[in-house]
Amino acid sequence: MKILLLNWQDIKNPDGGGAEVYLHQIFKRLATQGHSITLFCSHFSGAPKEEEIDGIRIVRKGSRRFFNYVVPIEYAKRFKPEHYDIVIDDINKIPFYTPAYVQEPLLGMVMHLFDKSIFKEASFPAASYVYCAEQLALSIYKNTPLVAISESTRKELLTHGCKQENVFLVPCAVNHAAYRQLPDTVKNAPIIGYLGRLKKYKSVDHLLQAFAIVLKEIPEAKLFIIGEGDGKPAFQQLALDLKISDATTFTGFMQLEEKIRLLNRMQVVANTSAKEGWGLTVTEANACGVPAVASDVPGLRDAVIDGKTGLLYEYGNIEQLAAKILLLLRDKHLRTSLTTGALAYAQSLTWDSSAKIMLNVIETVLQRKSEPR
Repeated sequence: MKILLLNWQDIKNPDGGGAEVYLHQIFKRLATQGHSITLFCSHFSGAPKEEEIDGIRIVRKGSRRFFNYVVPIEYAKRFKPEHYDIVIDDINKIPFYTPAYVQEPLLGMVMHLFDKSIFKEASFPAASYVYCAEQLALSIYKNTPLVAISESTRKELLTHGCKQENVFLVPCAVNHAAYRQLPDTVKNAPIIGYLGRLKKYKSVDHLLQAFAIVLKEIPEAKLFIIGEGDGKPAFQQLALDLKISDATTFTGFMQLEEKIRLLNRMQVVANTSAKEGWGLTVTEANACGVPAVASDVPGLRDAVIDGKTGLLYEYGNIEQLAAKILLLLRDKHLRTSLTTGALAYAQSLTWDSSAKIMLNVIETVLQRKSEPR
């Protein structure tokens, strides 16, 4: 098949996250099976306008800020004449509203819906724009076949009027070749980790406040925050204000192997986000043998099985977050039990399996399109 992907960013984009990992891991596998994959995405500084990565043809044009305006123009001028069998629209941030102009069979992919959580991230005018755009999109896409990456997202789409037979679950997975337990790693130190983008809605400030409580009980504890994002300066200032900066390390971007080594030293990771599509960083940590404490919100409650692979806490409840981190640091038996469960759960999530499910979904959409009405 000849497949066109539309996404804001590609796997090399410094602003990319779990959505880009998901898209790349699945479709590079379809490329190895002989399918022709083209990804159209926004351009970023220093990137070539076109290149091939893992068998996927990457075409970049337009800035990240205005890419949603570029998509319909470039589709009409460049991609429509190339005659694709199917167009796959990654519905993320500001939607592209492809049902209004794409004529080929269309499949939407939904990482997660921002809904009101966008107001935790952006200023009121910007958040209102994204919120209204998403609400409009739900009415435009509701008759389009959609892929959800978690059961939480699938349920959300159904509550917004999407038809059950039109919503397919294609779960997130883990790159086991990269994220793995390393032999002879010592975990004697009480090390807590955060892995992910540093954005306001990720609520890293909650973790910093909880860590201040943890330090009063376990003064030798350390917190490593891995990742970059525009929320970083505010989080660093908060660490100074809370007088925890000596025990807190903001690592910034880390090379993969260095990150794996640090993850393997951790006793617990925390994810404090207000909302996720899945919580890929949690299952990546699980694959390194690290259980998680995560907020009980859509996406994270899919990535964390409470009491089996980690612990969930009420979002925003700083005292409860601190208490559950302390419990894991102090109770070695519980930590060992959750580590065993986390490893088993992570091992069950493979990109090969997800790619196979995605291919079945694509074939189902094409079959429906070809059937006489």
